[in-house]
Amino acid sequence: MNEPLKNLYNKVFLQSLLLEITKVYKEFDQQAFSRAIFDSGWESKELKQRMRHITECLHQYLPPDYQSALEILKPVATKFNGFQYMLFPYFVELYGQDDWQNSLPALAHFTKYSSSEFAVRPFIVQDEQRMMQQMAKWAQDKNHHLRRLASEGCRPRLPWAMSLPNFKKNPSPIIPILEQLKQDPSEYVRRSVANNLNDISKDHPDLILQLSKKWIGNNKQTDWIIKHACRTLLKSGNTAALSLFGFEKPTELQINKFSLSADTITIGEDLNFSFELQTKSSKLGKLRIEYAIYYVKLSKKVFKISEADYQAQYKKVSKKHSFKDLSTRKHYPGKHKISIIINGCEMAELIIVIC
Repeated sequence: MNEPLKNLYNKVFLQSLLLEITKVYKEFDQQAFSRAIFDSGWESKELKQRMRHITECLHQYLPPDYQSALEILKPVATKFNGFQYMLFPYFVELYGQDDWQNSLPALAHFTKYSSSEFAVRPFIVQDEQRMMQQMAKWAQDKNHHLRRLASEGCRPRLPWAMSLPNFKKNPSPIIPILEQLKQDPSEYVRRSVANNLNDISKDHPDLILQLSKKWIGNNKQTDWIIKHACRTLLKSGNTAALSLFGFEKPTELQINKFSLSADTITIGEDLNFSFELQTKSSKLGKLRIEYAIYYVKLSKKVFKISEADYQAQYKKVSKKHSFKDLSTRKHYPGKHKISIIINGCEMAELIIVIC
């Protein structure tokens, strides 16, 4: 079983943090700070609660002047990398929203070591126009961490982050930034651009299709962004998105010998299934092969198997699907349906009973 993320905040983490803070700020009361961190409620706190608690304790034991506290935290942040150190930009989010002059350079500094993607969002909500002007400047920065922040920070549906309802309704302020970054040399940045576009596609599919048609075919890296940006549209069977990438309705294709390893399995077990693809044409052609599970009490979920331009007339496909409970998906007993999807068209289905 995977270690809970909240356990990233432990005594080893704290000791290394204290060591670096004390190097910069000799008056830091390590013992009092440690006692404040590991209070009676520490064990019950989840990940983000622990991050907030540590940040609030830092505020308590660092100088009360915000700018002075930042001047201590900035060199400390350079010693660490990783998700758990997002507490540095979180300090800015909690205590710097009334001091943009010091906060924006601090966010730019901290994002190089632990992303400021969450912390910029309250600033966007507070003054959208001003903050997006800043994001546009970061999109042209030499540092790829800042360019990524320009895209990642304004994603309409960034997981775990503060919502940006204005951008869900109208993403037009985001598009110039993504235009600037669509040929970025850094894969780290390009992946963020694709994820931002994918977020937008969930509320404005026509806009993303329009952009995709405009951008496609001009640059290999941009083509990758477009494909990744359209993944939700492709999974949903959007015919325009499928056609854009050459996946047409399979009129000459047949699915044969679709079978399951068992009609009934227990939660936690794997289901093996197989089927054959065959065509009367000279070749199977360009296919996107997927399957869908219609879960009890849950929505349909689509899983990709493969995608290629198949030159043969026949292909056998075998696949294994786990019905093990996950943190993001719990299974329930009952009848489930599994269907085979070719180029967005559901072409065969079977029932599996989960107990």
